[in-house]
Amino acid sequence: MNFTLSEEHSMIRKMVRDFAEKEVAPSAAERDEEERFDSGIFHKMAELGLTGIPWPEAYGGIGSDYLAYCVAIEELSRVCASTGVTLSAHTSLASWPIYAFGTEEQKKKYLKPLAQGKKIGAYALTEPGSGSDAASLKTTAHRDGASFVLNGSKVFITNGGVADLYIVFAKAEEGMTAFIVEKQFNGFSTGKKEKKMGIRSSPTTEIIFDNCRVPVENVLGEIGSGFKIAMKTLDGGRNGIAAQAVGIAQGALDAALSYARERRQFGKPIMANQGISFKLADMATSVEAARLLTYQAAWLESEGLPYGKASAMSKLMAGDTAMYVTTEAVQIFGGYGYTKDYPVERFMRDAKITQIYEGTQEIQRLVISRFLST
Repeated sequence: MNFTLSEEHSMIRKMVRDFAEKEVAPSAAERDEEERFDSGIFHKMAELGLTGIPWPEAYGGIGSDYLAYCVAIEELSRVCASTGVTLSAHTSLASWPIYAFGTEEQKKKYLKPLAQGKKIGAYALTEPGSGSDAASLKTTAHRDGASFVLNGSKVFITNGGVADLYIVFAKAEEGMTAFIVEKQFNGFSTGKKEKKMGIRSSPTTEIIFDNCRVPVENVLGEIGSGFKIAMKTLDGGRNGIAAQAVGIAQGALDAALSYARERRQFGKPIMANQGISFKLADMATSVEAARLLTYQAAWLESEGLPYGKASAMSKLMAGDTAMYVTTEAVQIFGGYGYTKDYPVERFMRDAKITQIYEGTQEIQRLVISRFLST
């Protein structure tokens, strides 16, 4: 077994880290405060090829793999979790199902501009009355000639409002069905923008379908196969969120280490205090464990091997680690950690969502337990 990154993965890590520190980090606190999405950052990521990391060059990607993609999400999230989840939702939730289930025509029409970063993607499954119980969704899709007519609403849509394409799930007569919906389709609109505790520069909105007409050729996969597509998509999406959580935890650990070396109490750096140094040791160990689980799940996906259990484990471990490490980082900073003068309070606010979206921690335990019982 080889636990070191390949030269290609190491180069991608360095490239993304340099980009994140120079282009993303300087405005992260300001964008968080203003709840402002920066399309310029997304376009710069596209110029670097980050919007198409795992997709073949024929579809506008750079022909790498899911491990490289997770490394990129981790490095972005180390300085700005909002930027990390923008790319994660765009890649794992919007682009992946088109790559996995789309026709050749759909891949050329939709996957290619997504991979090139000419369009932004989003995923629309959650509804006001159906979160973890995805099968109970109420949005309907009725066939009318050469179109399906969608009615209903979705909530908590990452990249909502700024996305050009949405992977939407609705109930047709044959069962839940997935659709590729363009924002300019008649009957499509953006609703309420959520005011959130964390990931505040990543827009999260409601989207509404009022007799929204979607061409039959925009059905993704087979009619009635939407639930399978939704669940398969979330398996891979969890790898992206695990990578985001690892990045958040690493950013908080970096900040806490730097502060502990510089901050002096009782005439010496607080790093010399065993209570602080032991905290940091536990934090570092947890981050490394979460990273290894996340990389394992991403590697399995890259190799075409079963990764459902691994992705649930990585998301569970990484989400809990992010919350634990950021909370301890705030504690190490003391009163200063509770202010916006330092980034750890933002990391702590951002960390909480990694225990909720792409399946709550309770759902991850359910998924894992089902694997163990077979």
